Amino acid sequence: MAQTASIVRRLLHPAKGRVSPGRSYNGRAAVQLALLALLAAIVHGHGKLSPEQIAALPAPASHPVDFKRDIQPLLEQACVKCHGRGKQKGGFSIESQASFLKGADSGPVAVAGKSGESLLIETVSGLDPDNVMPQKGTKLTSSQVGLLRAWIDQGMNWPEDVSFGKRPPNNLHPRAVELPTATQNPTSQPIDRLMTSYWLKKVIQPPSRVDDRTFARRSHIDVLGIPPSENLMSDFLKDSSEDKRERWVGRLLANRQAYAAHWLAFWNDLLRNDYRGTGYIDSGRKQISTWLYEALVSNLRYDAFVRSLIHPTAETEGFSKGIVWRGDINASERPPMQAAQNIAQVFLGVNLKCASCHDSFINDWSLADAYGLASVYSDEPLELVECDKPTGRKAVVKFPYPEIGGFEPSMTRTQRTERLASLMTRKENGRTPRTLINRLWERLMGAGLVTSVDDMDQASWHPDLLDWLAEDFVANGHDIQRALRWILTSEAYQAPAVDLGEGEQRDFVFRGPGIRRLTAEQFRDSLGSLTGVWHAEPSADFDLATGGDTNLEQKVSLPPNTRWIWPTAGAATNATPGDAWFRKTISLTGNPTSGFIAATADDSYTLFVNGKEVIKGKDSKRAQFADLKPHLKEGDNLIAVQVSNAEKKEPKGAPSPAGLLVFGRIEAGATTMDIATDKTWLCRTNISTDWRLADYGADQWRPAAEVSELDSDPWKGKTLLTRAISMAAMHGFIRASLTPADPLASAMGRPPREQVVTLRSSAATTLQALEFANGETLSRLLKEGAVKWLSKQIEPGQRLAESILRAGLHRTPSESELRVATELLGEKPGKESVEDLLWAVTMLPEFQLIY
Repeated sequence: MAQTASIVRRLLHPAKGRVSPGRSYNGRAAVQLALLALLAAIVHGHGKLSPEQIAALPAPASHPVDFKRDIQPLLEQACVKCHGRGKQKGGFSIESQASFLKGADSGPVAVAGKSGESLLIETVSGLDPDNVMPQKGTKLTSSQVGLLRAWIDQGMNWPEDVSFGKRPPNNLHPRAVELPTATQNPTSQPIDRLMTSYWLKKVIQPPSRVDDRTFARRSHIDVLGIPPSENLMSDFLKDSSEDKRERWVGRLLANRQAYAAHWLAFWNDLLRNDYRGTGYIDSGRKQISTWLYEALVSNLRYDAFVRSLIHPTAETEGFSKGIVWRGDINASERPPMQAAQNIAQVFLGVNLKCASCHDSFINDWSLADAYGLASVYSDEPLELVECDKPTGRKAVVKFPYPEIGGFEPSMTRTQRTERLASLMTRKENGRTPRTLINRLWERLMGAGLVTSVDDMDQASWHPDLLDWLAEDFVANGHDIQRALRWILTSEAYQAPAVDLGEGEQRDFVFRGPGIRRLTAEQFRDSLGSLTGVWHAEPSADFDLATGGDTNLEQKVSLPPNTRWIWPTAGAATNATPGDAWFRKTISLTGNPTSGFIAATADDSYTLFVNGKEVIKGKDSKRAQFADLKPHLKEGDNLIAVQVSNAEKKEPKGAPSPAGLLVFGRIEAGATTMDIATDKTWLCRTNISTDWRLADYGADQWRPAAEVSELDSDPWKGKTLLTRAISMAAMHGFIRASLTPADPLASAMGRPPREQVVTLRSSAATTLQALEFANGETLSRLLKEGAVKWLSKQIEPGQRLAESILRAGLHRTPSESELRVATELLGEKPGKESVEDLLWAVTMLPEFQLIY
């Protein structure tokens, strides 16, 4: 029969060139119909093997077969991927005894007592090389086929408690956990009270605390991404109070600017947000950097954070928009499917990538599940495409976990994204908070409470701990920093670090936080702390002052009389399209020590100082800044601005607001001068090419009109200027996460972020070794750092060596370390010897690892 079926297939689908050129299409179709009828007759008799074929089958096992011991593992190994967990290829399901006995689309697959006549045995035995099951993976051995034959012949016993259906998902529903009483564990720290039973169960002696210096460095890097300064470390070590570590953690979390700069890298990886790369040039991708940074600075509630990304605004749509790839792509790479993959992975810990092309072989997710979620972001009904072949079936919009909720067929795309945002954050959904808690634990401990962070359907090694942290998180305003505080102040976090090895561990046992390598951003910022060499400027608009250092906040404070100006009143609502010219003269009695200027306008502008172009901009939603000092002189200085108000093309006749906003600050010793647009500025609406010169027709200018307060609609001037001024104030001291990757960062494992990245490898690589040994980026940074160290004019020899070692290692160097470092510097340290010592320090495990 197998040979006959193979012959029929060859007749139905002849090899190329075998069809006679003279045979008509209708004649071939008639032959095919006849052969189809023959094939149907043959298939109808499927399972009735010839005596010769039966004799060729492996013999049935001679002993009584136990289903759970002998058969269940075989079905799990060979059949479940296609015929269980909600999948039924060919209409065949093994989820239950009833579905197994029902058979496939072609009929029963097995008859009790007649294994030799069973389709199941025919396919798994490999009698027909074109129809062998399983189609993928390891084939069954003769002894395994014999077990199946014996099971069929012995009556196909199937225990009632055995099912190959979809397993109930773990970590999906809210679950309250009662903490152990104080009599069982005297500590008030919830994590440690819950860990007590874990230590007892695993017969592990609870680990002791690390010393203060190790804790301070570990926590400072984990929370803020940089090591503590020498003064901070010294003050902490001198503190003898019992609650010093709790207060230390509180101070770290309160440093919102440093906190945001560090955790931005974590979220950029997760949300595949970057500053340059595929898609940005041709508007096929959009940043969310400004919004994301401010969400971290403000510690935005996580439920609001998630809703903003899933049901997006113009500020946040870059995440769900994905990347519009150029050229030919397959269906699983289109933006709606990208949204489904990314949302499921980041917020639910669900991997839909395999299921975006076909029913997954690594988990229970199906093609219909992936397309159901992707349909939320599609303007048209989606057709299911399996392995790039259209199926003709339309997707049904659905949430991955229907028990949480779903969608109405009549919903628009906007209504669907709003509903999805609700489903992701409603109280019945315990998965979203658990996924985040697991990611935070993994980030700080090196391994998650569910060790596979992107498969949250797996069980946790401590379900009570995961559930308690998640429920506390939800009950207290979805506060990320509160969750971090619980972890950071636990004895579990403060335990000595252990080697976790590489990769996921099936039977993970927690013994303490893992030893971790600094991330690319942490290494670069630690290098900045050691050398004083940071990045010059950020690659997006960030408010680097609010929530940070009070001195910096004071620097960016704006005078209350700052106004948007235009030649005509009412311009904030509508203004005649065209150009306007503005000027302001300031007088300086001496040369300034520093100065900056920031500006924005609706629509575009060019700003000159003393006739030289300083800033040019064409985006009313951002302000530009520049250094003023090189352009100023003693005496009168002219600031001149040309602004263009363009006619709005869409919709035709729409209002066209217009305005100019400028702020500058000049410092000369203890004296500060502010420059701000207001009614004292002069303006004109018709002018010649010499207008930006100081002596051009001064008597023909008139006072500008104040058309809007600083932060009123339609512009948010205070926000725009604060961002620009803060970036000007922090120029030359910018953290690595706020800039694109350079060769050093790429070698250290910073990803290109074209895909969601939830884990970075902590293993050293050949590329890193090459970059450390010969990389131009590291070499340049160390050269610049050596110059900065020499400029401090520290006493050469042992004093300079000790200062560098203290800065890099955050401790007093040993006598041998100091002797070697002093010898390396030589009697008269030069740039090369200081550079060598800096390189040696950065190569130490103590510098590169978090213990």
